[in-house]
Amino acid sequence: MLVGILLPSTTVDLRDPLAELAALAESARVEVVGSLLQKRMNLDPATAIGKGKVEELVGLVQATGANVVIFDNDLSPRHIRAVEERIGRKVIDRSELILDIFAARARTREAQLQVELAQLEYTAPRLRGMWTHLERIAGAGGATGAGAVGGVGTRGPGERQIEIDRRIVKDRITRLRREIAEIDQRKQRVVHSRADEYTISLVGYTNSGKTTLLNRLTGATQFAADMLFATLDTKTTRWDLGEGRSVLLSDTVGFVRDLPHNLIASFRATLEEAIHADLLLHVVDVSAPSALHQVEVVNRVLRDLGCGDRPRVTLLNKIDIAADVSSAAVLEMREPCVLRVSALTGEGLDKLAADVVRLMTGETFDVTLLVPHSVGKALGDIDRWAVVHQRDFGPEGTTLRVSIGRGFLNQLRSRYPQLRVGGGDEPT
Repeated sequence: MLVGILLPSTTVDLRDPLAELAALAESARVEVVGSLLQKRMNLDPATAIGKGKVEELVGLVQATGANVVIFDNDLSPRHIRAVEERIGRKVIDRSELILDIFAARARTREAQLQVELAQLEYTAPRLRGMWTHLERIAGAGGATGAGAVGGVGTRGPGERQIEIDRRIVKDRITRLRREIAEIDQRKQRVVHSRADEYTISLVGYTNSGKTTLLNRLTGATQFAADMLFATLDTKTTRWDLGEGRSVLLSDTVGFVRDLPHNLIASFRATLEEAIHADLLLHVVDVSAPSALHQVEVVNRVLRDLGCGDRPRVTLLNKIDIAADVSSAAVLEMREPCVLRVSALTGEGLDKLAADVVRLMTGETFDVTLLVPHSVGKALGDIDRWAVVHQRDFGPEGTTLRVSIGRGFLNQLRSRYPQLRVGGGDEPT
């Protein structure tokens, strides 16, 4: 049974307020048998939805046989306990549902640790003395205990006496943070080792088609499906742009409305590619009725991650199946760089590659380059990335007069510190 409380601050598609919650439930393999909506100015202090709606909810769960109630709002432990006692069914909120989905999908050690940390940080203030054997964490998350067998809302940690619970949770959180910090440091070293490469990250709302686009552009075979959070782990592969030019393209975990803060924090290592990327490709499912709202959600998460001002191209994906293109028209007026594309049919992807080359190249300069004999291999990169007007051979190396983009010039300087650059240095 799905329950939504529409508050003045709620940002949902009012045409179908529970559509996304239903999709999340489906991703968690939950069968939705009914729903209940209520408009309120604020949450009821006792039960969130008020006494009358609780009675209505009792009747609905009994009539439909629902055995779990999922709220589209974040509830306090007091709210959950009060509603559970009244309806006699398990109650979970939106954050717990999302964490459960992540627990079920986590495959790599990195993702499992991140999910477990987010779960424990969510669970810590909700500990209750009735739990048993918290130290026996096990289940779908493997050795890390990112989830326990039993279905939606049960992949989190178990319980024992509350005092022991809190100590165990605190100790486990400390260890997880330490392990994730080490992962983060390794991830940063990997990202920084690519300083001489132009890096691009795909970002966007979950199920916007990022992985399908990655596969289409690079020939990769990453798992892609019409479901929320099909991808949790970052995949980086090389994208050949033609004429000897290539970039590193990364897929990232999708965002969603009201993504739990703990989850964003713990997945920061996974999102390191996006945080340090030279360019972001913001993939938008323009066929979705709530496309404009999804763009706002992604922009907000990017700001939270500290990369809201990163150079960006907005890709209006699934344009081939968009029945209403009004959202596309609005975004084309609002965003500085927008392309209509289809990851499925390939529409617009040639233009995307050309735009990426233009952004990667930047302003074009006439400069003189002295390439020492010790880095003769730089000549191949210069021939690919620049227009060579003059080439002279001398005792110190090869001197070239070239026209080259700022982006490529910066890559040459980073890759070959021995390179000497001088003369001209004015945009053409």
